[in-house]
Amino acid sequence: MEIANRIHRITKVLPGSIAQELEIAPGDQLLAINDTQIEDIFDYQFLVQDTYIEVLVQKPDGEQWLLEVDKDPEEDLGIEFENGLMDEYRHCHNKCIFCFIDQMPPGMRDTLYFKDDDSRLSFLQGNYVTLTNMSDHDIDRICRYHLSPINISFHTMNRELRCKMLHNRFAGEALQKVDVLHKAGIRMNGQIVLCKGINDGVELEYSIRQLMGYIPGLESVSVVPVGLSRYRQGLYPLEPFTGEDAREVIGMIEGYQEECLAKYGIHFVHASDEWYILAGREVPEEERYDGYMQLENGVGMLRLLLDEFEDALGQRLAEEMREQEGMESRTGSSRAAGTVQGNAGEVQADCPVRKLSMATGRLAYPYIQRMARKMMEVYPHLEILVYPVTNYFFGEQITVSGLLTGQDILAQLSGRELGERLLLPENVLRSGEDVFLDDYRVCDLEKALQVPVNIVKSSGYDFVDAVLAG
Repeated sequence: MEIANRIHRITKVLPGSIAQELEIAPGDQLLAINDTQIEDIFDYQFLVQDTYIEVLVQKPDGEQWLLEVDKDPEEDLGIEFENGLMDEYRHCHNKCIFCFIDQMPPGMRDTLYFKDDDSRLSFLQGNYVTLTNMSDHDIDRICRYHLSPINISFHTMNRELRCKMLHNRFAGEALQKVDVLHKAGIRMNGQIVLCKGINDGVELEYSIRQLMGYIPGLESVSVVPVGLSRYRQGLYPLEPFTGEDAREVIGMIEGYQEECLAKYGIHFVHASDEWYILAGREVPEEERYDGYMQLENGVGMLRLLLDEFEDALGQRLAEEMREQEGMESRTGSSRAAGTVQGNAGEVQADCPVRKLSMATGRLAYPYIQRMARKMMEVYPHLEILVYPVTNYFFGEQITVSGLLTGQDILAQLSGRELGERLLLPENVLRSGEDVFLDDYRVCDLEKALQVPVNIVKSSGYDFVDAVLAG
């Protein structure tokens, strides 16, 4: 059998796994399964589903073992590879007029400048892809393996305009792949990065109307405003949206939501939270988000945070009430039930005041401030200071907390009253690490500000727990 020139080196064998029983070890290479060459992780995951498989591995000394495996259908071999994709990451060949990576400042770590447009990351990590970097072979494999859902960056359904926006003469033609995916029953989600005066207005209406034709296979479409950093010298001239612009976008989207709900039973098209903040509007109620399918695109994150917060606080108060009633029952106290509730929670008069601080991006600040005030009403012994951090590093138009840097946080909190600890949202850090985008570390921030820093997950439940901890 001819083996392709691909090296899939095994880095880990899970204890008690099939691989361990077969004496597969770290350093071995996976060559084939069922006499089929392995291109990447999708081939591997598809082929190992069979109940009987033949696995060809190569030992470090070059010896090849052909191993026969009888197993349950969903049972994995229990091996991990040095690259999660089992292949190189695919670089984006577009030059989108709104690309945020082109707006990055110089001197940052190399990984921040890598543009990916790899369809496999859409399934593994939820990334959005333009389809322009996908071959017919890629589309065929998605249909054959029935991989779903795939997240697609549409931006516009006007093919000529799409070529201009992506600076790729094949960008309009790439939309034909949506038809192939749709006919194959592949579930999809879409996004439109809206650029003022380019794909908004009548162009946005046209795109939404065209995309509605793919319902129910296309389950949702988000509309997000273009992010503009201060590093746009030499790039396509783009303007920020105003509050009035935001109100017009929301009005259009909500009109289509009503139509889609009546025809298809879903709201389908969604405005990201940024539009509502910019327009000075309250974010919609939970029911409007169709199960929060576009959270990673900033659609419904604030509504979910608020609802989780209210639920968590209600659970905490109910638990305190039960504890208080149990204590009174044991001591024979005649205090009336409901002591904990009050306007929110009565506390012991001699309970010492605890002061803490929070920092967040300007987008979420009004909502974090609202939650902090509610906590202080419920627990009068708490004093919570909430600070909005302006993004001077990337530019004041960038308001999300996920793009805050350690140096901006440090500069704007230095000399401020921070209390006994500082809470920061976990999305200010690189995933799984304690490093900010500008390579500042949490320990550096703690040392400079002389206060412990607690990282809080992006959940209303974690918010309540973090505030009441300690």
